[in-house]
Amino acid sequence: MSIFKYASPSTFYPLAGKMAPWFAVIAAILGAAGLYLGLFRAPVDFQQGEVYRIIFIHVPTAWMAMLIYVIMAVYGVMALTFNTRLSSMMIEALAPTGVMFTVLALWTGALWGRPTWGTYWAWDARMTSTLILLFLYIGYMALVNAMDDKKRADKAGALLVIVGSANVPIIYFSVKWWNTLHQGYSVAASGSSMDASMRMPMLLMTFACWAYAIAIALWRVRAIILEREKEAAWVANLHGSASLKTSGVRA
Repeated sequence: MSIFKYASPSTFYPLAGKMAPWFAVIAAILGAAGLYLGLFRAPVDFQQGEVYRIIFIHVPTAWMAMLIYVIMAVYGVMALTFNTRLSSMMIEALAPTGVMFTVLALWTGALWGRPTWGTYWAWDARMTSTLILLFLYIGYMALVNAMDDKKRADKAGALLVIVGSANVPIIYFSVKWWNTLHQGYSVAASGSSMDASMRMPMLLMTFACWAYAIAIALWRVRAIILEREKEAAWVANLHGSASLKTSGVRA
């Protein structure tokens, strides 16, 4: 089996349709479990009180904002290296979800910062670099939509995403590289300073956000594929099959 088999939009389209509902169900189950454990079962933090519970939204969305951009950069490398159309479509499909997670991370961070630091916003290194990430997402979307030539737009967008990915390690390591207001790592590869009763709902919410992002991206890329491949014979056959099914139901 060729590694590029599913790089074809016509092959990936039905596969995405089969996978998306499963990831949506997983996201709903994990999200419900994570919110329940985080909001109702996790103990009160002895320093921050109840306000700390915002981490069950803030931390997963912040992680996903960075992860989605890294994935977009990987697709960007694939698009420029192998000239795969689907890679550019996946970048386009992921960008709006990345914007959503970045906005949520900034918003919940501001809500958390008010009772913790006494202000909604400070030009803290991590907050500022996350804001730059939001501008990179929006900049990519503005760039690809401003160009009529889709091939040129895809190449320019992929290049922007790859260059912009240098901001992701800055976000992640900012609490080590600079003296910032933002707290250090609660969860790291070397271990965790969080109690298991707090760590579990946060991880559940992280996987819920991950599954949600996959489901939404798969549904969105299907729409992008149909739009871009509307002149292709397989899309015409797809519409023809759908018409026959509809006629059969009406009959």
